Amino acid sequence: MTLSAFLAGCQGFNIAPSSAEIRDPMVNAPPITRGLDASGLSTLLIAEFAGLRGDYRRASEGYLEAANRYQSPALVERATLAARFADDPLLVEETARRWQSISPEALPAAEILSTLASSRGDWQEALRQALILSENSEDSDITRFVDAALSGGANPERLAEPLRDELSQPQLNDHFRRDLTLALALTETAEGNLEQAQQHLNSLGSEADQMPQRWLVTTRVALDSERPSEARRAARRGLALSPDDPRFLLLMTRADILLGNMTSARSNADALIELRREVPLLRVGIAQLFLEQGYPDEASRLLTPVVGESDTPPVVYLVLGNIAADQGDVDNALLYYRQVPEGPDFLLSRHNAAQALVDAGRLMDARAFLRVERLHYDAAYSDLVIIESQLLDAAGKLAETDALLNRELERVPDDAELRYFRAMRAWENGDTDTSESDLRTLIEQQPDNANALNALGYTLADNGNPNDLDEAESLIQRAYELQPNNPAIQDSLGWVAFQRGDLQTALRWIEQAWAQLPDQEVAAHLIEILWDLDQHERALQLLEEAQQRFAERPLVDALIQRRPEIAR
Repeated sequence: MTLSAFLAGCQGFNIAPSSAEIRDPMVNAPPITRGLDASGLSTLLIAEFAGLRGDYRRASEGYLEAANRYQSPALVERATLAARFADDPLLVEETARRWQSISPEALPAAEILSTLASSRGDWQEALRQALILSENSEDSDITRFVDAALSGGANPERLAEPLRDELSQPQLNDHFRRDLTLALALTETAEGNLEQAQQHLNSLGSEADQMPQRWLVTTRVALDSERPSEARRAARRGLALSPDDPRFLLLMTRADILLGNMTSARSNADALIELRREVPLLRVGIAQLFLEQGYPDEASRLLTPVVGESDTPPVVYLVLGNIAADQGDVDNALLYYRQVPEGPDFLLSRHNAAQALVDAGRLMDARAFLRVERLHYDAAYSDLVIIESQLLDAAGKLAETDALLNRELERVPDDAELRYFRAMRAWENGDTDTSESDLRTLIEQQPDNANALNALGYTLADNGNPNDLDEAESLIQRAYELQPNNPAIQDSLGWVAFQRGDLQTALRWIEQAWAQLPDQEVAAHLIEILWDLDQHERALQLLEEAQQRFAERPLVDALIQRRPEIAR
């Protein structure tokens, strides 16, 4: 999640009930006014009594059954309300979709569906529902929604599609059309189409100058176009129109940092942190803005006041440790890194601590540090051994890595994580015998280990021995049955098909893998298959994309060396 995501705040409908609603969950439900037959009455009575007993799932299902029977908006609304208390998002979505199908004008249904789609990352569907909510509204703010979605990682191209569809509709009021145009400009900015985004801004009349959204988009376009002075002016105009919108303070801070206006940047940063005290990670995000532009002292100024507080986010210690390490203050860096507790940042903090010692020429101290950490954090034992192995390999101490891994696996032979790591390391070093042996041992220990099944199958297929292909395919197929949506397994299935000469099947699998896992290995496979299918233009386009996208691309480079005709 980007820094803007902490501030953008997608508006949504909370499917969890409030404390007031819990007192009488059905108090605001619409009355049942339509005549019922005996079966319908029985269904509704069961639903009503289930709700009174607190069995909200059964109540919701009963109301939904009756709603489907009588096509009643009132009943499906009751079903949705009861589903919220059942704490089951799938049931809430089912009832809300049925509500929307029976009563398309029901805005609460769209609100619920938008929130649910946002929570699972389906931003395009969330936007479609938000458009239903805001259609032709004189105070719509689709631009805010799109800004939040983009900050949350939404694909800008997929967001642009429903926006263009809505803009093509006749009889849109002026405000809504401007709002949609600004939201579309945001998606184009995110895609890097800055000229097109600027054209959309230029197409707006002077009336749009009174819309904060206009200055939000103008600021973002100016920042991405490396025009920080213009961005700062636009952010100030937006803040004047919407003084409670913290995004403008954030954008002004970014512009000030780029301009080197440290006094103003500090002031805006402090004001923003004070305004949003309830978002502790915001402090870290702003510190990162200073770090990215080479102002570590300013970042430290923001972070050190919260060191030692009970609610300090662990990432604060990670960032302070990184700053100290970059400044050569290794011992102080270790003090910060050691304060990162077990959790998402734990392993990175220990890796960075050991790396700081290695960079200072203290490899033995780094190894001692990791040994001590293993004694303190048993759950992370294997991961810490892997970190030590990677540091030794990077230092050219391959024999010492071998000894470490052999010793640890002799101590705990069924450590699946370490055995898999040793197998993959051996494969990368060209030691296919050790890799195959470790993977077979791991599969004996864990027959349903999809990663091991896939790795062994891929290794056998990639060796180029036709006699191994049947076993390779069987192993990968077992992995696929365990994890059918795993793109690495899909890539392996495609690679087996390629080795058999079944190019169409190979293409189908590897295109699926590329759509989910666009890495250099899958790219190399796809390029070769496209070339052999005489789809040379697509192959060359993908080769160019891979060369631009991946700084390190050993398999793509190896493909070109092996088959130089592809690059000609």
